[in-house]
Amino acid sequence: MKDSYGREINYLRISLTDRCNLRCVYCMPEKGIEKVSHEDILTLEEVYEITEAFVDLGINKIRFTGGEPLTRKGIVSLIERVSKLSGVKDLAMTTNGLLLEKFSAALKEAGLNRVNISLDTLKEEKYIYITRGGKLGEILKGIEEARKVGLTPIKINTVLIGGFNDDEIIDFVKLTEKEEIDVRFIELMPIGEAAPWAKEKFVSNSIVLDKVRELAQVEREDNSSPAVYYKLPNGKGRVGLINPITCKFCENCNRIRLTSQGKLKLCLHSNKEIDIKEALRNGEDIKKLITKSILEKEESHKLEEGKYIRRNMNQIGG
Repeated sequence: MKDSYGREINYLRISLTDRCNLRCVYCMPEKGIEKVSHEDILTLEEVYEITEAFVDLGINKIRFTGGEPLTRKGIVSLIERVSKLSGVKDLAMTTNGLLLEKFSAALKEAGLNRVNISLDTLKEEKYIYITRGGKLGEILKGIEEARKVGLTPIKINTVLIGGFNDDEIIDFVKLTEKEEIDVRFIELMPIGEAAPWAKEKFVSNSIVLDKVRELAQVEREDNSSPAVYYKLPNGKGRVGLINPITCKFCENCNRIRLTSQGKLKLCLHSNKEIDIKEALRNGEDIKKLITKSILEKEESHKLEEGKYIRRNMNQIGG
């Protein structure tokens, strides 16, 4: 599928739930999520049917997200079914890692290729603060189990937060020195209720290169990837910089998102949504709707103009 700007759209991110077993400060309200009725959430059978339609139309890269996707019952069976679709070349998941020690082996056997793990600090007390109660040790065990069963390459996503973890940049970079782990620093985005807090704590990713001068840029394997990668001399892993604020990558954007409530989001930073769930339940031709919707994908986001989206990140999918 191509959008109206000639970009090949082949990457679908599917949020399976807006629920999470953490309460990260920049992702969701402290009180937790607003309860949504069961009927408003896509069933796993509906998720599969919509995914199958997207794959038939040319999607070949799929990532399951949340909230926390591993809190959704039946996820392993869904992954097994999706992995068998003939057009799927890459099947991945973004997770906070709390349940990875338990699920890694089953996920690998079901056909999941790899995982991205959200981790914003390597220090226990700070982890408790930013997640509002998480246990760092459980995440580290999950990372080790994922590595052991072969859910690789493992990518650690670290949201860079001024005054919080910018003093840990060197420690994160060192993780790539002796292990085949990619650490990706992501600029803090002003999204949902956390937008004012995010603006206050924002720091440019350029600080990573200032702090670790020996990092050398490596050739891009995929122009559609939002990350620019670097390596330490003789490092086994890579350091990625994802800069949605200071350096947009919209011209090569190949992705779309499906929320757990069945809304198609063509751009993360847009409030525009297309209701795929209702179309499916009304017996409409969702392939026709998808094809039409892709042509409405925005040329670029408007963050630089202060136009922030209303939904919290857990409602959209990471």
